[in-house]
Amino acid sequence: MENINVKKVPFLIKELYKIVDELELNFPGRHFTLDGHLVGSIGEVLASYYYDLELLPSSAVTHDAISKKGSLIQIKATQINRIAISSQPDFLLALKILEDGSIQEIYNGPGEIAWLNTGPLQKNGQKSISLSKLKELMKNVDDDLKIKRVN
Repeated sequence: MENINVKKVPFLIKELYKIVDELELNFPGRHFTLDGHLVGSIGEVLASYYYDLELLPSSAVTHDAISKKGSLIQIKATQINRIAISSQPDFLLALKILEDGSIQEIYNGPGEIAWLNTGPLQKNGQKSISLSKLKELMKNVDDDLKIKRVN
């Protein structure tokens, strides 16, 4: 992805956290986590840059991107301690977005491994899995099965 604007993302995330802090200061007892579509979209943009992926249209089913080798990838980004998926992807790239705007790779590998370790189907049609479980699963993923980070 040849978009130099991706370098602005860490700064913009820091600005979002300043806004969250202000909201939480003004509304004690309420939490304004940056999750959902906002975090998901940020994660997809960052993953496309760091892993040189082509993003699919946002309405695409199951997968969010395709690699240069043609692998279909679901990108999940979060700031909490779990992710949710609604179907088994070919590959899964799970990222945690940190407050400084950087990303932490939690899981990078075959979607089947993660899917088989999710919890029961929830009312919203998704299954969840903790980041700690994904980190454990990641220890057994061979490097040749991972999407290579290029940036």
